[in-house]
Amino acid sequence: MAFDEAKLHTQWHHVTMPGNRPIFRGWKVVSSGIIIQFIQSALIMQAMGSYLVVLERQFGWSKSVLSAAFSVNRFESALLGPMQGWMLDRFGPKRIARIGSVFLVLGFLWFGRIQNLWEFFASFLLIAIGAGLSGFLTVTVAIVRWFERRRARALATGSLGFAAGGLAVPVVVWSMNANGWRATASVSGVLAGIGVYFFARYLDGYPADYGEPVDGLTPEELVEPYTAEGLTSVHFTAKEAIRTRAFWMISLGHMSALFVVGAVMAHLALFLTSERGYSLQQASFVGAALPIMQIIGMAIGGALGDRINKRLIASLAMLGHAGGILVLAFAHRAWMIGLFVVLHGVAWGARGPLMQALRADYFGSSSFGFIMGLSSLIVMLGTVFGPIIAGVLADITGTYRAGFLVLATLAALGMVFFVLATPPAPPNRTAPPRLS
Repeated sequence: MAFDEAKLHTQWHHVTMPGNRPIFRGWKVVSSGIIIQFIQSALIMQAMGSYLVVLERQFGWSKSVLSAAFSVNRFESALLGPMQGWMLDRFGPKRIARIGSVFLVLGFLWFGRIQNLWEFFASFLLIAIGAGLSGFLTVTVAIVRWFERRRARALATGSLGFAAGGLAVPVVVWSMNANGWRATASVSGVLAGIGVYFFARYLDGYPADYGEPVDGLTPEELVEPYTAEGLTSVHFTAKEAIRTRAFWMISLGHMSALFVVGAVMAHLALFLTSERGYSLQQASFVGAALPIMQIIGMAIGGALGDRINKRLIASLAMLGHAGGILVLAFAHRAWMIGLFVVLHGVAWGARGPLMQALRADYFGSSSFGFIMGLSSLIVMLGTVFGPIIAGVLADITGTYRAGFLVLATLAALGMVFFVLATPPAPPNRTAPPRLS
């Protein structure tokens, strides 16, 4: 029987809920985002730390070199951000995600055949471009277009895919042990490319394009009062947004959190295997516990983010990031590893979706992609330098403790940025024209 993608799309679009009320298409966008981010998390972002352990053992590359490769490619994503944001606003998330799926396949197939360091950097670069074009920013832009009152809930739900992907890391590690890391990488690339290409078809459009209201709410439901700090009906341009203090404070706060997030993704498996004597399979189970706590945090952030001050939740989450990495720096017993997992995982889950919700509340959705892309130039400094700080200090001192202490301090300072990220005043669009 021939596979009819168009027919499946039509059938999904007309699925109805009890009472003959059609399912709001925005939740279909969220569902596609969950699947795409699950694919990327399971096969790329969360699994990469395990690949680094194998590469260190096989090629003898230092932690500094391995973390540099991870960081350089995150820096590439930051540089790509503004252009990607503009392309998302101009051409739509579906096209951009599908372009990314091609890079994923090419990058992974090459990665599975590398023999030296430059090939590792180059293949990882292709993977990073593919993951960037088809991942977080693209899915976020698609979701933000469909939600306002339920924005935090929708973004938290969409992020479940990234968290759930971490649960699959033990399966990836099992495949590495059973089939070899090269075969695992090659098959991962093909699966990721096909999955992203297919589900990207549901990411395009605005509610008005389908004759649906924002949030999918009925006129009766829209009558209910709703207030959120900074929620605006004014859609800022990117130029107007970067002139506000809020743009810079949110970006710097987000960056501070990613110092810890980036370092943990790159080095947790290396830390557990090299300093705590864990096997790679055991380390993968610790990594898989993080998403469970992350999902709990997402439930908290999604439930409270549309009800109370988002900046307050983000500020408290920064203490969780700082406390978690601080505990890890001195962890000698299993319960301390567990405490790190709880603190960092819950903080990550509760804070992550609110970063995008805050920007959309403050600046609107019309230029959201470009605004997010510009913000990524700042934000990604966290994922660039977090792994480098941890890796370089580990090589110099012979332990990860000093690097983790530095990262804990940076994360704690990030709380100040969210406190200062108060809502911006509407842009002044009535100023008289300047004389030439």
